[in-house]
Amino acid sequence: MHFRKSFESFKLDVGRLDQKNLRSARPLRSVGDPASNGCRRTVCDWLVTRTFRDSQSRHPPTLTARSCSPSFTIQTTASASGRQEADRLASSSEAASGVAMTASVADYYAGKNVLITGGTGFMGKVLVEKLLRSCPGVKALYLLVRPKAGQSMQQRVSSMIKCKLFERVREEDPDFHQKIVAVSSELTQPGLALSPQDVEMLCGCINIVFHCAATIRFDAPLKQALQLNVIATKQLLGLARKMPHLEAFIHVSTAYANCNLHHIDEVIYPPPVEPTKLIDSLSWMDDSIVEDITPRLIGDRPNTYTYTKALAEYVVQQEQDHLHIGIIRPSIVGASWQEPFPGWIDNFNGPSGVFIAAGKGILRTMRANNDAVADLIPVDVVINLTLAAGWYTAVHRPKTALVYNCTTGGINPFHWGEIEYHVMTTFKRNPLEQAFRRPNANITSNYLINQYWMLVSHKFPALLYDLYLRLSGQQPQMMRIFNRLHKAIGLLEYFSNQDWEWKSENMSMLLNQLTPEDRKTFNFDVRQLNWPEYIENYCIGTKKYVLNEEMSDIPVARQHLRKLRNIRYTFNTLLLVFIWRVFIARSQMARNIWYFVVSLCFKFLSYFRASSSLNT
Repeated sequence: MHFRKSFESFKLDVGRLDQKNLRSARPLRSVGDPASNGCRRTVCDWLVTRTFRDSQSRHPPTLTARSCSPSFTIQTTASASGRQEADRLASSSEAASGVAMTASVADYYAGKNVLITGGTGFMGKVLVEKLLRSCPGVKALYLLVRPKAGQSMQQRVSSMIKCKLFERVREEDPDFHQKIVAVSSELTQPGLALSPQDVEMLCGCINIVFHCAATIRFDAPLKQALQLNVIATKQLLGLARKMPHLEAFIHVSTAYANCNLHHIDEVIYPPPVEPTKLIDSLSWMDDSIVEDITPRLIGDRPNTYTYTKALAEYVVQQEQDHLHIGIIRPSIVGASWQEPFPGWIDNFNGPSGVFIAAGKGILRTMRANNDAVADLIPVDVVINLTLAAGWYTAVHRPKTALVYNCTTGGINPFHWGEIEYHVMTTFKRNPLEQAFRRPNANITSNYLINQYWMLVSHKFPALLYDLYLRLSGQQPQMMRIFNRLHKAIGLLEYFSNQDWEWKSENMSMLLNQLTPEDRKTFNFDVRQLNWPEYIENYCIGTKKYVLNEEMSDIPVARQHLRKLRNIRYTFNTLLLVFIWRVFIARSQMARNIWYFVVSLCFKFLSYFRASSSLNT
């Protein structure tokens, strides 16, 4: 009982952040202690309490974050004047150190050796392509790659650069692949599984590090998420400290790292727990125990992804006295806006899978708030900001880590209800091949209505279709597909039913630091984003680049939709006849009600026609 009271007391204390600096801070969610778990639960409570207490003793709950000067403090209430002072101090610091001011972002990257983690992922590919195309003077790109799915690291990189994304680079520089150096690495292993020769090579030449690698699985086990998002980051920072020529370390985080707050500034918030203590505590625990205590550890965050990303930001901040650091916080990363061409996407993650499911007619309902802001951010906007932040961090050398909230909601908002309309409109004009049903998805924020439509429009048709497959001697699959779809949508509900307010003043400051030419080449001004056009290109991009469907086959796809429409009309007619024969024709009361409804409809039509005749 003593441990339980201590744990509950802590959960209240950890939420008491300085109200002067935080507008919104909530205590950790209370979780009951089932008596059936007995001693095992008591040990878990004691362990979590001990870890949290150590964190609290080392990190008082007062929230401040310095920018560009040890004596300057940014608070969440006002930062416009602070930003100007930070720029002035950064400039004076740069001048004192003798770093040459570079007018162009591309000129700065000329002759530089760049280390990239996550280079074969969605954002990593776009970063590699953009560096090679817009910064042709870059000396070499070192990619940390691990063997995967039976492919060696060289095969993975070779396969990556053959995709359509690199077409423009191939046209401008056919030998661009010679600048890419694949380095064997495994982020889940001690020392990143780098050989001594590779460590010596990287430490001797790297000028900039872009850390993009992370697990983006919302439902990843805590140990796995901690290993990839926190421990790997910590090891990479240790490697970076050994690089004498390193000028900037850019860490890609997420705008939802602090999603337990409603108002999020461009500061690094105190971590929910001391990362080192948590790592040490979980290292000896059985996976089942970790799974039991995970809900209490993550508190009011929705998943292990956002939780570990918040820890990773703190780990990065701890190195700000030794490295020049920038942190990028993108929201929901979607298809490209402009570069290398509109609508490029290569995965089913996030909104892409939802759009495809809606276009195929599989998704009919989704629980979301129509009026909530859908904070999508195009991937090329994130990459342009990342490269500009790397330039600014290296040239101006801020004394503390600068955070860039890369979001659209506060600058150019677009809502989930609007996305639903434009997605459906686009797929009706440009249908996907072999659709299961006609595209007709609806968004509702009501739980009961959503459950009803899931039963009627998802599960019941899936059962009928699987029955048809069984009768025809095929393997049933639709119910399995719908179950996976429901799980994926369930993970997104937290983000599609509420709004956040992100400050983006550092993002605006960085845009103002660029020359007019760089603003075009590295454009991340989301005020220029035309949402209907972007959503249309996004949907077409899923058709062309994810499903590999040809636009020339659209007439055939439209014919298939007409066929599905006729099948639907026929089914509805047969259903009406069946209802009539079974229920109405056999009951005098049902017939009377039916005739009454029909007569009312007839009278209404007659009245409408008479009114129309009088008006004319």
